[in-house]
Amino acid sequence: MLHSLPLLPLLFTLFISFTHQHQHRDDPSIAATMEQFSGYTIHEPLPHSFQPTSLSVDAQALQNQIDELSAFSDSPAPSVTRVLYTDKDVLGRRYVKSQMELAGLSVREDAVGNIFGRWDGLEPEFAAVATGSHIDAIPYSGKYDGVVGVVGAIEAIRVLKRSGFKPRRPLEVISFTSEEPTRFGIGCLGSRLLAGSESLANALKTTMDIQNISFLDAARSAGYAKNVDDLSSVFLKKGTYSAFVELHIEQGPILEDEGISIGIVTAIAAPASLKVEFEGNGGHAGAVLMPNRNDAGLAASELALAVERHVLDSGSIDTVGTVGILELHPGAINSIPSKSHLEIDTRDIDEERRNQVVEKIHQSAIKITKTRGVKLSDFRVINQDPPALSDEAVIRAIETATRELNLTSKLMISRAYHDSLFMARLSPMGMIFIPCYKGYSHKPEEFASIQDMSNGVKVLALTLAKLSSH
Repeated sequence: MLHSLPLLPLLFTLFISFTHQHQHRDDPSIAATMEQFSGYTIHEPLPHSFQPTSLSVDAQALQNQIDELSAFSDSPAPSVTRVLYTDKDVLGRRYVKSQMELAGLSVREDAVGNIFGRWDGLEPEFAAVATGSHIDAIPYSGKYDGVVGVVGAIEAIRVLKRSGFKPRRPLEVISFTSEEPTRFGIGCLGSRLLAGSESLANALKTTMDIQNISFLDAARSAGYAKNVDDLSSVFLKKGTYSAFVELHIEQGPILEDEGISIGIVTAIAAPASLKVEFEGNGGHAGAVLMPNRNDAGLAASELALAVERHVLDSGSIDTVGTVGILELHPGAINSIPSKSHLEIDTRDIDEERRNQVVEKIHQSAIKITKTRGVKLSDFRVINQDPPALSDEAVIRAIETATRELNLTSKLMISRAYHDSLFMARLSPMGMIFIPCYKGYSHKPEEFASIQDMSNGVKVLALTLAKLSSH
């Protein structure tokens, strides 16, 4: 019996290790209790050899990749047009996949073309930490929106590898399909499906673009959804990721105006999209007298002004509304419009306040039909998403990373929506903003400096390192 006594500490250590690895992998409270009573460290901190100062961004390579990706465009430089499943979109996807592979990531795609690049950690069965954004671009936009969060995420992986860091959890870079609603009128299409939207999966079976090409046919032309009508295979289970962090240009002027390097997003505003159509009588612009007109164009104009009024009357600077599309039929200078079509975007970080604005817009549309003698032939809420709050633990990780890198930061909300809005339904979420020139976005003048992008990549890399080590 005396000869076996020296084995007890070893047996206890093996018991602690076995219990941690096989029973309580992702339960921090149990792990902390085990550490307290055993005297053994279970959750290792970042390696002592890993220091924020060791993070080195290849800034020129990052800029070169953004420039190279911008060449896959259906409009001339400096603008970028890269619409879902077009030839240029397919070429852009190939470029992203090649960069992932060059960074040593294993690449896979799902049925709608969400692209995943994975770096397995020391514990590959753990839930991964994910990052990413999108590469599709609305017509005649810029080359930084979304792209910084994809190419920058791949560079963040390279930064960590160059530093010698080894993640405990796997890290994944995601390039989301169709964050922009350009082709099929559905924003964040890929991330909505990842978050398990059954209504969207069903709707896409019959969704058509303006050229009467179905979503499924378009997807198949790009090499996706092969022999698949059921898109539920795209859905991910909640908990697939332990955290998600998105790097993005601010798309507003605050960071640049205040001279701040990093924005740490606390909430993403709730968007709602409306489609409205009026029908009038039309007629000859000279022959029909003013008192006898039922002008669908003026009805649309009146509703557009009502949108502005209701938004301003909300009492909050965080409420915004935009009539982004207004089309008149037949569209001739000497013809009174017989039909009008509007598409309206309204957003707020307060869902109830946003919904009140939507209802007021609806009531104004009904009132206009009575005063102008037109018919409200369509009033549809296309999407009415709730806001998303960033996770406190992810916010703290970004704050700590920013502080350790000696960069200035501020907490802020995002009034633009992002794939993070839907990833928040799957995992704890956070966003990192960097400044962009004059806040410009969705236009060719969109620009982010090499220094600002490098700062963002460093913060992202360090944040991923922290989140993947626990």
